[in-house]
Amino acid sequence: MAEVKGMKALQCGVITMVLLSSAVFAFVEDLDDTFKDNRMDDVWLVDFYAPWCGYCKKLEPIWYEVGAELKNSGSPVRVGKMDATAYTGMASEFGVRGYPTIKLLKGELAYNYKGPRTKDDIIEFANRVAGPSVRSLPSRQMFEHVLKRHNVLFMYIGGESPLKEKYIDVASELIVYTYFFSASEDIMPEQYVTLSELPSVVVFKDGSHFTYDEYEDGRLASWVNRERFQSYLQIDGFTLYELGETGKLVAIAVIDEKNSPEESLRIKSLIQRVSTEHRDSFYRDFQFGHMDGNDYINSFIMGDVAVPSFIVLNTSNEQYFLPSAPIESLEQLITFIRGVLDGTAQAYGGDGFFQRLKRVAYDARSTIMSVFRSSPVLACFLFGLPLGVISLMCYGICTAESDDEAELIKREGQTDEDDEEDELDVGRHMAAELKDLGEDNEAEEEQVEKSAADKKLD
Repeated sequence: MAEVKGMKALQCGVITMVLLSSAVFAFVEDLDDTFKDNRMDDVWLVDFYAPWCGYCKKLEPIWYEVGAELKNSGSPVRVGKMDATAYTGMASEFGVRGYPTIKLLKGELAYNYKGPRTKDDIIEFANRVAGPSVRSLPSRQMFEHVLKRHNVLFMYIGGESPLKEKYIDVASELIVYTYFFSASEDIMPEQYVTLSELPSVVVFKDGSHFTYDEYEDGRLASWVNRERFQSYLQIDGFTLYELGETGKLVAIAVIDEKNSPEESLRIKSLIQRVSTEHRDSFYRDFQFGHMDGNDYINSFIMGDVAVPSFIVLNTSNEQYFLPSAPIESLEQLITFIRGVLDGTAQAYGGDGFFQRLKRVAYDARSTIMSVFRSSPVLACFLFGLPLGVISLMCYGICTAESDDEAELIKREGQTDEDDEEDELDVGRHMAAELKDLGEDNEAEEEQVEKSAADKKLD
């Protein structure tokens, strides 16, 4: 009886799991080439994938969770996925150049997602971009709410103006990165911001606020792009890629929190002090942060960086700067950063011709080594099989040349023998003719002698 109950419970559990899985899968729609004609009425979050892509397979369960949560939260965003290798025309039209590619499609606009492929980050992106580019704050309570919720936010304060039109255009372009709000002056608490003139564009971050100045900061879009990060960050590969789009140099403390926590903490505190205490001197040109471990930095510079240490990266041309001596104080760090800024610090790397060749060789070596480390058998098959085929082809070519030479020599030998036999045949023929001629002469002589004898008898 207990066994029967156990079997029934197991069957119910399996059925429940199947139903839940089916329900989760139902929130993500499989798209085909008819999607182009039907998409304009909704906001879509689409994953363009390839069936053979390992990163796509890793994203797949996360993608189903994204679809389920957006649906359950009442979001207007519909979630789909499209096999870009089966519908190449559609993928090309949407500018898909790699897998997986995540895009949010809203009317005629298509926004690329470039952040970490986690459920929370993707959902936050979808909710931000699917809404209006500029969100209006109707009350002081709403302002305080969004200020606590977001680490960085931009705010337009004032009425209608040409500056607001520029602000809306910039928000439409950069909504993929951050939030944009607007409010009237009367809802702004005085303890948060006091403005000398209106209208104004303000960024709230790092527990403070900074006002856009057209004469000092240049174009509004460039200023927003530079200010969309906190002054100090924990940097990883995705963050460093995005920082490259700001045009800033990236000053990084490369640390190891597990093996050298005290020295790592000292270096972090130095670079944090520069980012806060000397913001006015460096914020236009530098982004500050720390990175735990040196693997990514090593791949960037194609070398080894000591840990812990400081490094400044120029992601636009792949240059990097290293201090000439260990940095022990804040003054030494500031001197090093000023040297990078004024050009006196030694620059390494770059994007010249030889550096590009070095990059190709380094990437190829890194790829081969990573494959061997992760799967030695697969690596031997991938790299050993082509080498074996090439070796066999070379052996076949060399062997074919030797066989041809032997055949030629053989033919030449046969030709000499034939010539000798022909000469012997000619000699035999001539000897036979001479013999026949001699016999004829003897016969004629005998005939002459016989005729002379007959005449004598007569």
